[in-house]
Amino acid sequence: MKKQELIEKVEAIAAPIAEAMSYEIYDIEYEKEGPNWYLKVFMDKEGGFSINDCVAFSHALEEKLEEDDPIETAYILEVSSPGLDRPLKKDKDFKKNLGKLVDVKTFQPVEELGKAFQATLKAYDEKTQTMTLESEDGKELTLNRKELSGIRLAVVF
Repeated sequence: MKKQELIEKVEAIAAPIAEAMSYEIYDIEYEKEGPNWYLKVFMDKEGGFSINDCVAFSHALEEKLEEDDPIETAYILEVSSPGLDRPLKKDKDFKKNLGKLVDVKTFQPVEELGKAFQATLKAYDEKTQTMTLESEDGKELTLNRKELSGIRLAVVF
């Protein structure tokens, strides 16, 4: 089974559990690290996802995964919050974080900003996969998601 198909199966199993607990599935990853496979489920909820939330969801999901057994190989289940500096991966992440400061990394240098800079996410177009950013000096620029090597919420203290 392809990795994306497996992730979709796990998401279908996890979604009703998350909904019943008033949690949101932020992202799911299935990857090999060293000799082990890891199923990483990133969760969120209004007001933040606590360690107690991680434990409760992990137990509920683990029980259902054992029952349905969608993964043939041995794996380690990790449930966690995406963190304050969460990456923006899906269209909904971009839309939800409009107006917020983000750390942007691009494959190629962008004007005088270079390959890594902070900017405010001003707009996002789902159809064209483009975003409008406002740099710290007030200049607006438009980038396509394909131009980014990464984008995540900036942590400001």
